[in-house]
Amino acid sequence: MDDDETTPAPLRAAEVEAALLAPAGPLGRVVVLPRVGSTSTDLLARVAADPAWADGGLVATEHQDAGRGRAGHTWTTPPGSALTFSLAVRPGVPADRWGWLPLLAGLGVVRAVRATTALAAGLKWPNDVLVPAADGTDLPGWGGYRKAVGILAEVAPGTHGTVVVGIGVNAAQDAADLPVPSATSLRAAGAGDVDRTALLVAVVREVTGLLDQWRAHGGDVAAAGLDADVAAACLTLGTAVRATLPDGTELRGDALRIAPDGALVVRDSAGAEQVLLAGDVRHVRPVGELGSQA
Repeated sequence: MDDDETTPAPLRAAEVEAALLAPAGPLGRVVVLPRVGSTSTDLLARVAADPAWADGGLVATEHQDAGRGRAGHTWTTPPGSALTFSLAVRPGVPADRWGWLPLLAGLGVVRAVRATTALAAGLKWPNDVLVPAADGTDLPGWGGYRKAVGILAEVAPGTHGTVVVGIGVNAAQDAADLPVPSATSLRAAGAGDVDRTALLVAVVREVTGLLDQWRAHGGDVAAAGLDADVAAACLTLGTAVRATLPDGTELRGDALRIAPDGALVVRDSAGAEQVLLAGDVRHVRPVGELGSQA
């Protein structure tokens, strides 16, 4: 980090607890650690050892040095530069609707980022949050947006219904701290100095509120009125996408809508609708404009 940049303020644990612990807040257990390998790994261990952590448990950390992403990817960030935390929830809805968990968590992050930074954040299906590039340039596969937040939802083994949702926000990294051109941080995107404590509280309140609304309607996002909200925030919809599927094959087409179970419906080049349950989806420009990038 450059010497003239402000060192990020540490997380204010007492303020987090006061804002989020019951009865004033939505959670039952909260801990802010100075350092941990992975907040999700730590929280999964707590859930296994004590059922009180299984619904409404939160682990946040000042520095995560062995974060886990999708497809076994690992990552780390400079101390104090990211907001990393994991939340344990019991969906309480049919398991075939759990595909909405990362999307609803993403919507909560989008709302919190917009409210606390004024950045025009949006969702990338199924589990990323993007913000506009500070320099306004396009990047193949990403357009004018860059990834600032990753989300990973994992079922806690042996709990009969607890899911741990891990969220990592690039908050204060400089461009030199970012691992790939498609990544950014809230500060690098123009948000200035981000109050990570305020952002943590805002995200958790937004996410838990959305999940309460979802549960109240049995996981039916349409009945809860959340399908339209997710669709409005989802930058993937209405774009040409290229999806690398788990078996290594590639699908290209137009992202049409999100299915009732949270899957992405894509119209392929033959006009047929394909349903994506998983896969690394990248935004691309129309094929005719890609040239050698196609």
